[in-house]
Amino acid sequence: MHITNRLFLFSLALAMSTPLLAQHRADQQHLQDPNSFTLMVMGDPQGYTKYDINQPLFELSTAWLADNVDNLHIKAVLFTGDLVEQNENIVRNRSMLNQTSKQMWEWASHCLKRLDNKVPYMVAGGNHEYGYVRGDKGFTHYPEYITYERNSKTADHLVAAYPNRSGVASLENAAWTFKDNGRWGNLLIINFEWAPRDEVLAWAKKLCQSDKYKDYTVIVLTHTFLRENTNARTDNEHYKIESQNWGQQMWDKLIYPCSNIRLVISGHTGHPDKVAGSKQDFLNNTAYRCDKNSAGKEVHQMMWNIQCLGGGWEGNGGDGWIRILEFMPDGKTIKASTYSVLFGISPVTKHLAHQTDPCCQFDMVIDK
Repeated sequence: MHITNRLFLFSLALAMSTPLLAQHRADQQHLQDPNSFTLMVMGDPQGYTKYDINQPLFELSTAWLADNVDNLHIKAVLFTGDLVEQNENIVRNRSMLNQTSKQMWEWASHCLKRLDNKVPYMVAGGNHEYGYVRGDKGFTHYPEYITYERNSKTADHLVAAYPNRSGVASLENAAWTFKDNGRWGNLLIINFEWAPRDEVLAWAKKLCQSDKYKDYTVIVLTHTFLRENTNARTDNEHYKIESQNWGQQMWDKLIYPCSNIRLVISGHTGHPDKVAGSKQDFLNNTAYRCDKNSAGKEVHQMMWNIQCLGGGWEGNGGDGWIRILEFMPDGKTIKASTYSVLFGISPVTKHLAHQTDPCCQFDMVIDK
């Protein structure tokens, strides 16, 4: 064999046998402690799906998440709801969107495929996913696109579900368990439909207080809970949807009485600042408070929304911002940080990829 051919075959064999030689990343992210694990939070991505020019930013975000499952020990990705701008509409309004509802649902589903069979993900039902426009009726296309069967990782963690407002078995109301071999022990994550009905909260309360899960650390994922700026809980948002419970009712009926619910994550609220990307812009789209439950244990409550962070309501949909929750190996500390996959992907902009103001980078301590 000619020496040139031998060198070619050797090089080809070497390339095929070294899968660990990955793409050189401009801003590779790392855990603060190699023994930590993370939950990733995607704030409302409706601004990505409603314009075709914004849609690649949604896929960039889920592609980045899929690529970092092992690197950042991602146990799950949590979506705060509003995957689409309108649930059932065929009339495009260029002043606020250029996609029909079907186009938006299909793109959201396409982006979620990046996570399928790699990591479990939970999606809280948002008001824009119900009725014709936003929360005016109880029907939704959610169960048509977000199904149990599409992601093999769902089977590993889903332990319970409750039918939606149309009586359909759906992941809109679902409970998931995760085990940590370290000090965190067992986690139970429960996600809800938009403005959950009383029977949904009763179902979740029964789960939390059952002998099976009473010793789990419980995280609630819901769409509406805290308001921006004031950090007050939402209450009576005057939507037409039937059987409503808002942030304050969820606190009173479920979260306060259940001693093991220790973290609530939501989206929904927020508004843009006059200066896009300013410190006030982030303050307007985040919220946090901590209160004690009936057992005297602290419950951390965090709102994170991205839809206005890329230039307002009609901007790019969120600049690729993701909230990273790192669960430290001490079994009690959660470090929240805020990272933009859009800015981080280029050496030219990676210095903008970390938002370190107190509203975007903070610690939450779960008292035992």
